[in-house]
Amino acid sequence: MTELGLPDGIRACLFDLDGVITETAVVHADAWRQTFNDFLRRRDGDSYRPFDETDYDEYVDGRPRADGVRTFLESRDIHLPEGDPSDPPDRLTVNGLGNRKNELLLELIRTRGVEAYDGTIRFIEAVRAAGLHTAVVSSSANCREVLRSIDAEDLFDARIDGIVAAERHLPGKPNPDTFLAAARDLGVEPKAAAVFEDALAGMDAGRSGHFGYVVGVDRVGQADALRAHGADVVVRDLADLGERS
Repeated sequence: MTELGLPDGIRACLFDLDGVITETAVVHADAWRQTFNDFLRRRDGDSYRPFDETDYDEYVDGRPRADGVRTFLESRDIHLPEGDPSDPPDRLTVNGLGNRKNELLLELIRTRGVEAYDGTIRFIEAVRAAGLHTAVVSSSANCREVLRSIDAEDLFDARIDGIVAAERHLPGKPNPDTFLAAARDLGVEPKAAAVFEDALAGMDAGRSGHFGYVVGVDRVGQADALRAHGADVVVRDLADLGERS
């Protein structure tokens, strides 16, 4: 696998969606920022402390939607009722805030569109041509629709997303369970699978799951943090992996 920049023995590649396959991580961050800042402004008035990039990286990025809401609110010592997954987006519950974020996300995707990272698509095609299995592992409940929008659904042998995780009762990142489920679906041991992630929570999942190789994809200048959270290697684009071999 040296031509792909992967260690020998890797038989499967497990890819995060937002920020690794598609240029949607920034859209997610914008939706979270608007959701939380609207909530904080209503709660605290003009004295509110805004949700910022550090909050996104530490408490939200890569986590399932409700977990992101819960984790961020806990960091500010704010406690809301859990509510129900069907809560409307204006209800002040954990699920209500999460649904407001998803409403904003879908609106931003409709207005901005979705683009794939060309380097990632070429890398996945090379991985498949080399006979490796592939899976997409995302906390997003919109994963399948996003893949279809970029005509990439057929590039993956398995999909573990927010919907599948809920059906199987899998805890989300930073727990390794969704990546472990993808490896099982592909019929490989974790040590024979490589994880590709741009989120710190995803790095933690790759490390705690004892995967064979963990690749940090640095889109926003956080290479040191990705390494600190368990990346074996950090690249700006997956097209760079083969160049390192």
